[in-house]
Amino acid sequence: MPSASVHALRSLLEKAGCNCTQSAAITCKPFFGGAAAFTEGNIFVTLTSVGLALKLPSESRAILIAQGARALRYFPNGPIKKDYVLIPAGMADKPKVLAPWIVKSILFARAGLHLDGRDTASG
Repeated sequence: MPSASVHALRSLLEKAGCNCTQSAAITCKPFFGGAAAFTEGNIFVTLTSVGLALKLPSESRAILIAQGARALRYFPNGPIKKDYVLIPAGMADKPKVLAPWIVKSILFARAGLHLDGRDTASG
């Protein structure tokens, strides 16, 4: 049975227009005490105790950081997850505002590129 976090993430994605139950391309699974959503095997969003994080290209992250987002760290002194940004708390409650960022996140995750431009399939 899926966890409360998985249900919460599915609900958030569905409110933003991503139907996880009818789309084979998007799945939600437990992830380190929270939940993660995957597209084509790549994580594009996580919902954990630190908040909602989206995987985005650098220019999108910069725009969101200017709007109050911050770099993702799962632990206070842990490394920054460079492709991810924690969404400002109020944005997660606004599906219409969040929806285009989720689409960008899905497309970026499907592209499967590392920060240095290498394809994830090549290691």
